[in-house]
Amino acid sequence: MSANLNLSAEDRAELFGDFDPDTHAAEAERRWGGTQAWADATRRSSSYTKQDWKRFMAEARDIATRLADALRSGIPADSDLAMDLAEEHRAHISRWCYECTYEIHRGLGELYVSDPRFTGSLDATTPGLAAYLHSAITANADRHSS
Repeated sequence: MSANLNLSAEDRAELFGDFDPDTHAAEAERRWGGTQAWADATRRSSSYTKQDWKRFMAEARDIATRLADALRSGIPADSDLAMDLAEEHRAHISRWCYECTYEIHRGLGELYVSDPRFTGSLDATTPGLAAYLHSAITANADRHSS
């Protein structure tokens, strides 16, 4: 998403801590700047309030927590539960960022395991979560393509 955020420096620090949205946005724009997804994410995120960002982040944490619980419980990534959580993840992105098609979601799943920054972030609290989410995303996309 664009770092053209409608937030004060204090709100940015409270919401994002050490994460710098401007650095992320510059890299994301280089990679996806010409896409409709980028345009949509930029438009949407520029209007979000502090409360919107809190809701966005709370939803994301909830999905990640339930995915981590499923992983720790030994529930297979291709189970209905894990695929349903992957579908919630996809819907969350569509609701807040851009239309996340199954093809785009597959690409995100690949990014989660190929980019050490994403892998490290996802695996920080639950080792293996990035690979688990990748597998659940793939299984969910396969389920919806047949």
